[in-house]
Amino acid sequence: MKSGKKYSLKDIANDLNISKTTVSLVLNNKGNENKISADTQKRIKDYAKKNDYVPNQLARGLSIGKSETIGLIIPNISDTFYSKVAGIIEREAQEQGYTVLFSSSYEDPKKEGKLIHSMLNRQVDGLIIASTQQNQKEIDFLKKEKFPFVLFDRYYPDKDTDYVVVDNYLGTKKITEHLLNLGRKRIGLITLKPGLEPIAQRLQGYKDALTQFNIKSEESYIVEIERESYFKEIENALVGLVLAKDPVDAIVFSTHYLASQGLRVLKKLAINVPKDVAIVSFDELSAFDIVEPPITSVIQPTNEIGSAAVKILLNKINGTTLKKTETRVLETKLEIRGSCGQL
Repeated sequence: MKSGKKYSLKDIANDLNISKTTVSLVLNNKGNENKISADTQKRIKDYAKKNDYVPNQLARGLSIGKSETIGLIIPNISDTFYSKVAGIIEREAQEQGYTVLFSSSYEDPKKEGKLIHSMLNRQVDGLIIASTQQNQKEIDFLKKEKFPFVLFDRYYPDKDTDYVVVDNYLGTKKITEHLLNLGRKRIGLITLKPGLEPIAQRLQGYKDALTQFNIKSEESYIVEIERESYFKEIENALVGLVLAKDPVDAIVFSTHYLASQGLRVLKKLAINVPKDVAIVSFDELSAFDIVEPPITSVIQPTNEIGSAAVKILLNKINGTTLKKTETRVLETKLEIRGSCGQL
């Protein structure tokens, strides 16, 4: 009968008259390799289970040389894309016996740098980072120390690191081509100011799609706004595009949150989608398929991103890969809905 007492390795060892070392080896699944008899292993495991033994993770980590924790640093946990990927990473890690520590950098490179070192001080076994791309010093430090880490969504093109990203260029090129195939020719782009590799790739995909259709890329049709003030800037951006003397007939939003705020502004301006202007978004929100009209979107494979990041990292942690670096560039999916219309 359970007494409510919290059992330790020492308690189990004393009660069964077995050495603490033997108990530790068995409960860390090292009984066979240390030639501990099957009967002894069964006695220990049965006793531990009967008394609801909960291992001390710190002590266990010290004994096996691992903390069995992974640090995850993302720009913002409230962002739907990052929260989805974080959920997958947590699930995949837990299935492999790892706990995930979450932190948000809020696109602040100094905060990201502090978080990296804070995670190291917490003795995590590895890091998964969606970087601000402004922390070369910390990335170089991790590489120098040969500390296991994987970048996702953003990476450093000039640095040899493990990463998991999507094909931002092709995703935006396809969504722009779709508009062109529908007869839209005056296509605007609302995007973020330069700084992040994915945003640069999306801009290039948009431009190359126009070039492929022999349409000049009009600089006045490309509006770059600050991430920190997009909520306010986007109204001026849209007024300049849809209420101009020669208005655009379609708009590509380079992120889901730009598209979401853009839709609010278009409604305020009494602009009909897709009659007056077609709308497409890179990435999406869960509501994009239920608003009227539903929004055509480039969908990122969040399940694959999270799973690949964990797999690559654990291969590094456990030394089960011979590859110096492992990279994945995943395909996006174009989900065609009613916001494009047909001219």
